[in-house]
Amino acid sequence: MVRVLSVLVAWLILFTGVAARAQQQNGFDLEGPALAITVERGGVTLPITAVPALRAGDRLIARAAFPDDQSARYILIAAFLRGATNPPPKKWFFDAETWSKKNSALEITVPEGAEQALLFLAPETGGGFDTVRDAVRGRPGVFVRAAQDLYQASLDHARLDAFVAAVGRIGDSDPARLGTVAPVLAKSLGIKLNVECLSRPRALQAACLTQNRETLVLQAQRGSTLAETLTGTPVDLAYRIAATPEAGGGYYSPYIGLARDVARLFGAFRTAQYQYLPALSVNSGEQIRLKLNAAPSFQNPRSVLVAPLPPIGTAAPPRWQAGGQGSVCLARPEATLPLEDASLLYATGYARNLSLAVTGSGGASRDLPVVADAEAGGVRIAGRDGLSDLGSVTGAVLHGKWGFDDFSGPRLPGVLDAPGAWQAQPDATVIVGREHKLTLHGGAAACVSQVALGEPGGANRTVAWKMTAPDQLETTLPLKGTRAGPLSLAIARFGATPPQTIELTGRVEASRIDGFTVHSGDREGVLRGARLDQVKQLSVGSLRFTPGSITRDGDGDRLTMLSEAAVERAAGPVDATVTLKDGRTTRARANIAPPRPTASLLSRKAAYQAPEGVLPITLPDALLPEGGRLDFSFRVANGPLRDGIEIATRDGTTARLDFKTGALQRIGEDVVVASVTPHALFGRSVAGPVRFRLLNDGAPGDWQPLAQVVRLPELTGLSCTEGEGECSLTGRGLFLIAAIGDNAELTSPTNVPIGFVGAAIDLPRPAGDALFLRLHDALDAPVRLNLPEPKG
Repeated sequence: MVRVLSVLVAWLILFTGVAARAQQQNGFDLEGPALAITVERGGVTLPITAVPALRAGDRLIARAAFPDDQSARYILIAAFLRGATNPPPKKWFFDAETWSKKNSALEITVPEGAEQALLFLAPETGGGFDTVRDAVRGRPGVFVRAAQDLYQASLDHARLDAFVAAVGRIGDSDPARLGTVAPVLAKSLGIKLNVECLSRPRALQAACLTQNRETLVLQAQRGSTLAETLTGTPVDLAYRIAATPEAGGGYYSPYIGLARDVARLFGAFRTAQYQYLPALSVNSGEQIRLKLNAAPSFQNPRSVLVAPLPPIGTAAPPRWQAGGQGSVCLARPEATLPLEDASLLYATGYARNLSLAVTGSGGASRDLPVVADAEAGGVRIAGRDGLSDLGSVTGAVLHGKWGFDDFSGPRLPGVLDAPGAWQAQPDATVIVGREHKLTLHGGAAACVSQVALGEPGGANRTVAWKMTAPDQLETTLPLKGTRAGPLSLAIARFGATPPQTIELTGRVEASRIDGFTVHSGDREGVLRGARLDQVKQLSVGSLRFTPGSITRDGDGDRLTMLSEAAVERAAGPVDATVTLKDGRTTRARANIAPPRPTASLLSRKAAYQAPEGVLPITLPDALLPEGGRLDFSFRVANGPLRDGIEIATRDGTTARLDFKTGALQRIGEDVVVASVTPHALFGRSVAGPVRFRLLNDGAPGDWQPLAQVVRLPELTGLSCTEGEGECSLTGRGLFLIAAIGDNAELTSPTNVPIGFVGAAIDLPRPAGDALFLRLHDALDAPVRLNLPEPKG
């Protein structure tokens, strides 16, 4: 279960007759008065909005900024506390009459031993100062907790305000950016993002992202409270559960949850004259403006506004961490170095004079000014003077002021490229005639903006590249049409001119010969290796092989080598000589493989059962109906058949038959009987020539024709008109027929329109008891249709 925020923002006011649940629904959305407060320390004066923590001895000057027509008079009271069980002395309370021209400002010094500070704005009714002082001294623990929780809530409210303001600004000026910027803003400021809002129309996204503000603020700083982040001093965590449903809050938010016993204790000070109204301190330029969650009362009991001041103690330096996954080039335009756990950097004015300390490889150092950018999620470089003199940079340290104090850290992955840093690896020789991968190393890969290939007399061509390490990138050079000779690679870098040039030498890759294989009895073999396009000839004894087609095979080439005579050597390894086109020769190992298995077709028979009611069609021996079965036998030469056979259609689809499944049966040592059903092997759409070949030990034999698969129409009858010479042939699938005639030569055919989808076609009365059909699947082999006695 996610931990509830330790510091609760919304202080409930106990009004008579108002239920506690209703009190928890009040957000701090009412504008209160503004306070102008300055803090002086060591001769330096800062507005309170730039001070994360006060220290004993600090000189404070505080004024209430009421309008000129302010009618209600308030006493400004400052109270310093020193723990829940140790009431502060009376001298730790100070007051000023805000309406007075002489005594309108508090000028006080933070006393030694003070731990918290509160400001009160009490109505001037006489005795108000004493009443407030007595209340605080009587129950100091309640006000210690109020100081802690209200200041924590003020910091949370600052994060929410920063998010809402940025979303509103982007939504008004460029709503198209919200989809990419809003998630970064939410992460930077610790705000819960409703991602469903980003799927709405752009005009509605900003309003959706900022609705239900009471539930948007998340716990920050990896489990620490922001007050701990500022002072390193643990706060009372007893009320972390106040915003859970069990405690009555019902929301994970510091703006609704509040422990009820604290509310009762705060309400215990309610008198007939005064009631205490909590307020948040919200930055407004160099002033703070109070935010209220209930309207103040100017009738008895009158409201005393209670506002926090920063905690008292040593301000802990920021505990930010470097974000992101890789290096950031300092010379890149709008370069931003990501930070994590830095919500106060964006939401407050505590950080000042931020810069990056960078030291180059030659020892020179620079301070680069940066600005916080919540939309980018880090610090953005605001000035780059002097970067060109630094050489290479491998890191940068963020430093500046945190309130009055100096801070340094974290170290951020900012890099710079040194001139001439890039080198080709392992050398500058590249192979032309194909794409060549080249690795470059030595520079800052994040600073590379473009890589271009230059050829003599030609324009530079941009090439693709990718970063494989912080100091390494890999590029693929398009050298398929490039000739051997001098080349160059121009590496353009952000902030550097001109580009660095690396001189390259393009060479033709020498052929790599892995081996040559040819089967005894063949005139064709396969040479394996690389860059086989340079091969001119291969010799095995007196046989000469010349190059045929070349294909890529994995990381190498396969080159078909052709000879005018068949290989007659016995199987086994032999030496071969390869001659290249440039005249060089190299020795290679050749393997004379056993002869390929061959087969001679002995017999074949097609079996086909016509559907009931369909006229029978007689097919020649070479035709096979796609729904029929073909039984055939063949004799094997060059040894017994071991693996099986492979059958292929005209579109290249193949199927294998073997002895294990029973599709093949041996008759003696060299005769095999097979049975094939085309539609079972290839589906019902198969048509056209089917061929087969033998397979032995992975070596295929030559393809041989097996049959012609045809699709048959289903013809149901022939009707003729009595006394006339016209008939009608009916059935299904007439589009499979190209022509119809009454003799095998189809001397006077009736042509069927291509794509004919009718159920009957007219034709002359046949002279005999049969018709002959020319099928689209077998135009050269007419089939016979046996006719019944014609009707009519």
